[in-house]
Amino acid sequence: MIQTFDVQGGPELGRAHLPLLREQLKSQGLDGFLVPHEDEYQNEYVPEALDRLMWASGFTGSAGAAVVRTDNAVMFTDGRYTLQVRAQVDGDLFAYERLESGGVAAWLRDNIGGGEVIGYDPKLHSPKAVKTLGEAIRKAGGTFKAVSENPIDAAWQDRPALPTAKLSVQPEDLAGESVASKRDRIAGILKERGADATVITAPASIAWLYNIRGGDVACTPLPLSTAIVNADGRSELYVNPVKLTDEVRSHLGNAVALREESDLEAGLSALSGQTVSVDPGTTSAWFVDRLQDAGAEVLAKSDPVALPKACKNTAEIKATTRAHERDAVPLIKFLHWLDTDAQSGDVDEIMTAVKLEELRRETGVLKDISFPSITGAAGNGAIVHYRVSTATNAKLSRGSLFLIDSGAQYPDGTTDVTRTVPIGEPTQEMRERFTLVLKGHIALAIVRFPEETTGSNLDVLARHALWQAGLDYDHGTGHGVGVYLGVHEGPQRISKMPNSVALEPGMIVSNEPGYYKTGEYGIRIENLQYVTEAEMIPGGERKMLGFQNLTLAPIHRDMIVVEMLSNAERAYMDAYHAGVLATVGAELDGEVKVWLQRQCAAL
Repeated sequence: MIQTFDVQGGPELGRAHLPLLREQLKSQGLDGFLVPHEDEYQNEYVPEALDRLMWASGFTGSAGAAVVRTDNAVMFTDGRYTLQVRAQVDGDLFAYERLESGGVAAWLRDNIGGGEVIGYDPKLHSPKAVKTLGEAIRKAGGTFKAVSENPIDAAWQDRPALPTAKLSVQPEDLAGESVASKRDRIAGILKERGADATVITAPASIAWLYNIRGGDVACTPLPLSTAIVNADGRSELYVNPVKLTDEVRSHLGNAVALREESDLEAGLSALSGQTVSVDPGTTSAWFVDRLQDAGAEVLAKSDPVALPKACKNTAEIKATTRAHERDAVPLIKFLHWLDTDAQSGDVDEIMTAVKLEELRRETGVLKDISFPSITGAAGNGAIVHYRVSTATNAKLSRGSLFLIDSGAQYPDGTTDVTRTVPIGEPTQEMRERFTLVLKGHIALAIVRFPEETTGSNLDVLARHALWQAGLDYDHGTGHGVGVYLGVHEGPQRISKMPNSVALEPGMIVSNEPGYYKTGEYGIRIENLQYVTEAEMIPGGERKMLGFQNLTLAPIHRDMIVVEMLSNAERAYMDAYHAGVLATVGAELDGEVKVWLQRQCAAL
């Protein structure tokens, strides 16, 4: 579907809905209520019918939370949304706080009064979150109470219907492994853990495990559902039968029992007396409560699907490589358009998003965009997760920078790429800071690292050049990416935040350092790359890993201060651009090809 740009969220939602929510709080004997962004499936992106945080506050970002009390409210976001939250959430109704440095729990500990009763929906919080938040409230002298009916659901009038998109089969030649083999692998992990079964609640894990895809969430082919997998390989999939087709039923076969979602609680009760592996970071507390009530022993372990899913097999890497090569053609046509027609001063942010999506649709195989395009002109580019609307739409004016972060969903792969281009003549400061960002990007592209290295160990490489200039950015450097699945997936990441998951061959991560000057411009350079075994370093003693690039698009040479690059950095850029031209050049002709040849010429 073509993305829309009508204003979503906004301060008026909080003004209209907070009084309704507070009426429900009083009727349920609550002094406050926690409103996370996540839904019952702990998704980053949620269907409109499950976006309770937007309903209550007007905030549309992908990371946030609110505490609503009968006499005040607080909105929490991370560094990506510092500017957006102030535009969308009424500052007279909500105080603004950060998720970092203690976040919601620290605020509750310091602000809740003795005797206050703070409610939460156990279907929306992980057991880990419930424990942390509950301890903070109790230290403050309050009570943390699970509710049987979410007060937002009770107050929400004209609520949209839940999604019922049909499921589809992901062919084995793209998945690279049969469903039976995957179930056996997960069963083996359960046996190693001493577990009889596991409950899988992450829709992306279910999609990978059963080689299916769905359409319940915009931009991501997720099948909202729940699964129970046993240590003998048998499994049950709890899903709305409206979503099932004859092809999917045949594909899953007799080894996967299909159940109604309404039967889930009974399915959990049937695990009485068994040891059940549950991910305490992603599975909601409601599941743990039901299992314990049924007499099951809950084993707190990570989702057994997450790591196998993250380590792409040969077929998946081949498929996503093909998808990136395909995506390069419309992307390069778009970058040429930005460098020519869009220099007029008459083009706006919405036009750029529509233009790129139209070019991608010309491939004939685009399923969807992988997230709403971030098209930031001038100062809007400094809003890290800016989303253009008809209310904020700005022209690409000369003498400014334009940041475009976009991606596509193809049947064989998921793309995510950011480029920053000059509109008119960039200033020397813009070029120098772009080059500092580029140096960090190159450092993370060429690094060799030993096994057991985590993304947290590597993050400083992308920031080093910026730090030496007294600069930084307030977001992670790299996130995992699926294959025709989520554009954000774990458990791996590259970030300042500690992460104990080592990078392993086959893992796809983004490489996206940036710099943002509030009110003036934003810079980000993003490619996707995957972990691979590196050639032995002459004289070296240890096996090393490295990264193989996936994204194919030129990095604007007019923004590069070549003198700031070392010889090794110049060599990398020349080799990267030569690879882009060699791979994609034959698919282009005319002015676009001439433009690409110039962009890819040696520095």
